[in-house]
Amino acid sequence: MKKNITLIFILFVTFSFGQKKEIKKATKLFNAGDIQGATDLLESSASLFEVADAKNLNKKTYLEAQIDQANKNFSAAFEKFTAFKAANGVNANYDNQVQLLTSDIVNSAIEDNAEKRFSEAAVKLYLAYQINPEVNKDYLYYAASSAVNATEFEISLSYYLKLKEINYDGITKQYLAKSVATGEDVELTESEFDLYKKTNDYSDFREESTESKLPEIIKNIALIYVQLGDNEKAMAAVKEARKDDPKDLNLILSEANLYLGLNQNERFEGLMKQAIEQDPNNATLYYNIGVVNAKAGHVESARDYYEKAIELDENFESSYLNLVSLILESESPIREEMEGLGRSSADNKRYNVLTKKLDDLYKECVPILEKLISISPKNDGAINTLMNIYGTLGNTEGYKNMKKLLE
Repeated sequence: MKKNITLIFILFVTFSFGQKKEIKKATKLFNAGDIQGATDLLESSASLFEVADAKNLNKKTYLEAQIDQANKNFSAAFEKFTAFKAANGVNANYDNQVQLLTSDIVNSAIEDNAEKRFSEAAVKLYLAYQINPEVNKDYLYYAASSAVNATEFEISLSYYLKLKEINYDGITKQYLAKSVATGEDVELTESEFDLYKKTNDYSDFREESTESKLPEIIKNIALIYVQLGDNEKAMAAVKEARKDDPKDLNLILSEANLYLGLNQNERFEGLMKQAIEQDPNNATLYYNIGVVNAKAGHVESARDYYEKAIELDENFESSYLNLVSLILESESPIREEMEGLGRSSADNKRYNVLTKKLDDLYKECVPILEKLISISPKNDGAINTLMNIYGTLGNTEGYKNMKKLLE
């Protein structure tokens, strides 16, 4: 029995020595920049570590984490560093290494955003936040923004809700001074701020705090709920956001659109008028109010809004088309009355009056459609409508020209 114990002890010592040797060799390769060589060595000696003691296994885990970090397998690296720490692993450089991992992740995310790989950037920034949630709250905020850019609204919503839950405001202290040479304000680091006070190159030194990002976060939550079609939560979030910023144009429009979806047209129009007060030269706002008025049967008001939209933006195709449609709405009742007339002298006179009314309607549409076609020569709907109007009015040349355009 004693002999067996001695043999097991010898084998254990032998394995432990072999493990240390392999880790040392792999570490040397890694430090020399041969990452693949270190990887291959650890893989080839995997069976040796099946009976590794905790100390050697931790060393191996730490090295594998470094290899994953070097290969930009950031999630795997973080998992291994976490496992190393959970197993009571000890390495004097651990904190610096994890801080370096965070920097590598963020820098990679910055590259992704620059190349419009927003989804990848969001994943990385969220990982950077998870590494140290107390310190890295800013990265959760930027992860939410990248997810929005990737149109991954449910993911971005979860991030923004988390930011709201932890009451993140993103307020930072800015150190500002005025350059004597240029007269312009410059932002300094805290150390520069203290140092430059002793020179004559800067003046008007001051410390300022940035604005809170919390109102923006609440606004984005509301807008995402709108995007996702959750009207009930969207309405609650919009109203909460508007308490902080009642004049925010996007929030006004979001609330207006919610009321439009609920067929509360009066509230919609009221909010759109508020929006126009904020942005009086926005043609789209006038157009949208025109649409609602047209649906409500307020023909003259709708016409005024469509014409105002065209006045502000002469290339606003939808306003031209809707204006023509609005004018031609009077066509049906006129034709119905014409069809109901008899053959008496009075009916014939009335028929002539109605015929002139129809012609006047068509003539009113001609310059609108001509203008539209001049700015959009491939608008088949406008061309076809004008061709039919020319045909009705007996304008043979105009009819042929429109037919050529269609062909």
